[in-house]
Amino acid sequence: MAIWMKILPYLAVLLLVLGSLYGVYHHGVTVTNDEWQAKWSERDARDEAAQATNEAAERTKEQSRQQAINKVVQNGQALIDTAAAVTAANRESDRLRSAADGLASRIAASQAGGNSCTAAASAAASRAAMVLADVLKRADQRAGDLAGYADQSHGRGVTCEQAYDALGK
Repeated sequence: MAIWMKILPYLAVLLLVLGSLYGVYHHGVTVTNDEWQAKWSERDARDEAAQATNEAAERTKEQSRQQAINKVVQNGQALIDTAAAVTAANRESDRLRSAADGLASRIAASQAGGNSCTAAASAAASRAAMVLADVLKRADQRAGDLAGYADQSHGRGVTCEQAYDALGK
């Protein structure tokens, strides 16, 4: 027991020194972790602010693009409506068709009277004039329809092209 009494103060000092060293080490680790945590928190705050700024800028760009596309669509719809109105107006105005009908009627009326020898020839000429007038009416009507379709297609194409160009800005 005498040996333990001599070693015990040295062991106590050794334990006290080891405890002090561990305490200093633990304090250093805690301080270092707190410093790094502060740096990470600061970096995270900067990242969040940058993200918010970028999102706002992108949102503004997207709204600008959408407004441009909406304007293009409105302009395109106006072109299409104009082409449809022109087509409807062409259908309403039957000047050429009525002129052809009138010409055919006049030819038929002028050929109605006269010599019986020429009556057969007149009837054939009258039928030919009426067929020609009918063909002319149908060709004019079809040309008007095709022109209307072409105008509407052109308007849609221009609208699509402008919408695509608006996306690139």
